[in-house]
Amino acid sequence: MGIEPVGLRESKKQETRQLISDHATRLFIDNGFEATTIAEIAAVARVAKKTVTNYFARKEDLAFDHQDEFVAGLARTVADRSEGESALTALRREFLKGVERHDPVIGFSGEAFARMIADSPTLLARLRDLHDQREDALAGLLATETAAAPGDITPHAAATQLGGAHRVLFQHILELTLDGQSNERIAETVTASAHRVFDLLEGPLADYAVK
Repeated sequence: MGIEPVGLRESKKQETRQLISDHATRLFIDNGFEATTIAEIAAVARVAKKTVTNYFARKEDLAFDHQDEFVAGLARTVADRSEGESALTALRREFLKGVERHDPVIGFSGEAFARMIADSPTLLARLRDLHDQREDALAGLLATETAAAPGDITPHAAATQLGGAHRVLFQHILELTLDGQSNERIAETVTASAHRVFDLLEGPLADYAVK
């Protein structure tokens, strides 16, 4: 009696985490990321300051609450590719699906959120770091999938090109969002842009890491 099931405890933890993140994002948008303190976030969320830091190791993590999915996404897409499908084909397909659903992980964040990022040197630096981590994760997966020899630079070179395509397209979505365009208009523009970007990689990477 009085002992909560593990599933219920985890559910409550997720609810608390999301509550803190939601309050933090509103404060960041209203007051600016740099100007908002952890103490202010804790007060608005009605939790202890230590609770905030227990759930979020860095202040930036409060803004980028999809960061784990962001970092792992490219590697996961390649790992789950279909038989006979290359890494490039899988990543192109999944990106275009993300455009169709206006996925926030690929950059569809809304103008207020995009402005919050653009106005914060700290968040811009963290975003670059997350892009780097994502490419590193993809490089590791490609090395395994292609049974690359130790010291073979090919997986890292391929990951840099594939990750770079996503980096460019993420920035493109961000800029269009800051320009005040609707998600529907952005999706239309970015679909055409994505085909141009991925087409540039077809020559060198069309047959790389085919499952």
